[in-house]
Amino acid sequence: MPTRDAGATLGRCLQASADATSVAEIVVVDNHSSDDSAAIARAAGARLVVAGPERSAQRNVGLAAVTTPYVAFLDADMIAGPGVLDEAAQRLEAGADAVILSEESVGHGYWAAVRREERRTYLGNDDLEACRAFRTPFVRSLGGFDEALSAFEDWDLTVRARTAGARIERTDARALHDEGRLRLRDAVAKKGRYGAWERAYRAKHPGVAARQLSPWRRVRPFVRHAPRLLGRPHLAVGVLVLKALEYAASRRRP
Repeated sequence: MPTRDAGATLGRCLQASADATSVAEIVVVDNHSSDDSAAIARAAGARLVVAGPERSAQRNVGLAAVTTPYVAFLDADMIAGPGVLDEAAQRLEAGADAVILSEESVGHGYWAAVRREERRTYLGNDDLEACRAFRTPFVRSLGGFDEALSAFEDWDLTVRARTAGARIERTDARALHDEGRLRLRDAVAKKGRYGAWERAYRAKHPGVAARQLSPWRRVRPFVRHAPRLLGRPHLAVGVLVLKALEYAASRRRP
């Protein structure tokens, strides 16, 4: 788990992970937090490593530290739902090289509910979901995460896993992404910050990225889930507003 000032969500993430019977060790790689993240990690019995400068590098530090045959990369605002890590371990034990942890968003307020509806449309979509659990020797053979990417690094690793011929599966159980009380301006600003890394990702994987990031490709999941979304028109409108503003923010040049 890479962390930086993640004290508000880290405790729940650690507790849920510790509850999985397949988890032998938890490594938290903290990027010099100014809050109580390090203390929370220690209190939960996690192995704490202090390192930066950003999450791809932190994940690689954690990857180098683990001694287990399988490894899962969780963010500090994720909650491993009941059975998801155990299911991932079972799939890896049965021969998968990498596993997508199916994700669902939770949180408070209107925009968190909008994000939850958006993320539900991505379930089962190979272009929009990324691997989070791996056979440790396999992910090491790929070189881990690309430290030139601080966003889209999970897609990049998944593309490289597929290119290497990996057997990839996905969990039926879901991991929960804790959005907290999501605000529209924060979501849009975050997407804007990802712009530079999006351009780097496009340069590295032009064909795949063109498909993944095409606005028309992003519309398809919403069309497929239209009956459900239209049953919640106030949220459907929010999804359209959110994605339009995020797309516009990602197109801005620094």
